[in-house]
Amino acid sequence: MSKFPDSGESIFTTMSKMANEYQAINLSQGFPDFPADEKLTDIVAKIAKQNIHQYLPSSGYPPLLKKIAALTLNSYKRLVDPVSEILVTAGATQGIFTAIQALVNPNDEVMILDPSYDCYVTPIVLVQARPIRIALNADFTPDWHAISAAMNQRTKMIILNNPHNPSGKIWTESDFLQLEKLLEMFPEVLILSDEVYEYIAFGNRHISIHSREKLKNRSIIISSFGKTFHITGWKIGYIIAPAHLMVAIKKCISFWFSASTASHKWP
Repeated sequence: MSKFPDSGESIFTTMSKMANEYQAINLSQGFPDFPADEKLTDIVAKIAKQNIHQYLPSSGYPPLLKKIAALTLNSYKRLVDPVSEILVTAGATQGIFTAIQALVNPNDEVMILDPSYDCYVTPIVLVQARPIRIALNADFTPDWHAISAAMNQRTKMIILNNPHNPSGKIWTESDFLQLEKLLEMFPEVLILSDEVYEYIAFGNRHISIHSREKLKNRSIIISSFGKTFHITGWKIGYIIAPAHLMVAIKKCISFWFSASTASHKWP
């Protein structure tokens, strides 16, 4: 028996098929219509000839973790520990799945602000938790009255997407102040902040959870090299979270890593 009897294929799959069928511009997925930077592909071509093709630590290549920490410090003035607070993932979607699988329990409630990425719901349902879907305002700003009304003692996590997909809307300082005020009343609620478009923002500057002192130590932040460098097919993302949350997330990812390699270890 399927756990998703009422679900069909992903809307991205459906729309991509239709775009191909009608030779239309495909706006269903977040990938560009221009090639990757030659500097990047040249680096990869050079490194690919080196002896680097065996298993790495499940949390990521240590020099890369250090580079991510340096990028976070430069971009957001946040100092993170590359060993205990960063995890490289097989795309941002794996990061979202892993965080929810590791931190959300059966009967918990997870708030989703719609319209939203369709992969948010699946891991919530898989852990037997309940997705609570709250519509954004007509201008894609958060509806704080509806969000506040939906919060209760069963709320375990709220998922944010900023900059927002598909609208491109960026949260304001006022939005974050209202979120901080609300979460003061619910100190156990976690934030899953999907920030995969953080470096593709024009006009107003993107405000990250990284820069919010009241929120960052209860937040799991999802980033994407695929989006930043327009190499979505490489499926490389990363998570930044405080060590006390990352412990559980790394346990989850390490067992997935072990399972994926098990066939190579046993006959």
